[in-house]
Amino acid sequence: MLEVGNGGMTTEEYRSHFSIWALAKAPLLIGCDIRSMSNDTKEILSNQNVIAVNQDKLGVQGHKVQQDGDEEVWAGPLSGGRVAVVRWNRGSAEASITANWSSIGLNASTVVDAHNLWTNEVTSYVQGELKETVDTHACKIYVLTPK
Repeated sequence: MLEVGNGGMTTEEYRSHFSIWALAKAPLLIGCDIRSMSNDTKEILSNQNVIAVNQDKLGVQGHKVQQDGDEEVWAGPLSGGRVAVVRWNRGSAEASITANWSSIGLNASTVVDAHNLWTNEVTSYVQGELKETVDTHACKIYVLTPK
């Protein structure tokens, strides 16, 4: 069940839950009481960028492609040759997590625009890997669009 807003998790943990849920193409059925949900919960559940990953017309589930202890990379193909990538830190300390192109199904020479779906920031001309520090129990979800 989609647990966002049901209590017991931090905002970052809820974002991680929603990101993985969307990448896995699981049904996005709100499991909390919408009459009393917080603004953070509403913001998470209404993020159109993350919902678009779940609803992508290609309809292919993402899956875990890398793991090093509590550091995970999940990825899945999207329509138009794009790729959704989640870097997830399940550990108790901040961690630098690298998503390698070879793990997510891109050629090492592929150049992409990387769209962070939670901040809505786009980094252009990324090649070979996506590396960034991820807070504890948090994730970063991107859509990579080849140039």
